[in-house]
Amino acid sequence: MRLHSLKNVKGAVHRRKRVGCGEGGGHGKTSGKGGKGQTARSGGSIRPGFEGGQMPLYRKLPHRGFNNYEYRTSYGVVNVGDLAKLDAQVTEVNAEVLAKAGLVRDGALLKILGDGELSRALKVTAAKFSGSAKAKIEKAGGSAIVA
Repeated sequence: MRLHSLKNVKGAVHRRKRVGCGEGGGHGKTSGKGGKGQTARSGGSIRPGFEGGQMPLYRKLPHRGFNNYEYRTSYGVVNVGDLAKLDAQVTEVNAEVLAKAGLVRDGALLKILGDGELSRALKVTAAKFSGSAKAKIEKAGGSAIVA
């Protein structure tokens, strides 16, 4: 295969929409912009939330309360079944090992959940464990260490 022999799959390339070229083309007269007014003009656009000068809804509603989004603690989540798929030489599992394997983002706190089965002993270090995950790791002969 060479670059000059590559072709697009059927339906990948569309004709350019030619507006304002007569009624027969389907995009004549107003060129798909409808009637007159602000939105038919070039550069004419109305910002989101604008209600024609009426007091917009987002200004009518009270903005009170607290949002925890900035202060939340987010965890990278890995299931016990994913630990079983790791390389056979790995005996100690932590956030760095899982980041190298592509299961969590680098520097994320780690939480282990109990979906799946584990057949070999692993020493798992994480910030949190679900009850079933801890039980499955210990049943397989490993240890769950909260760090």
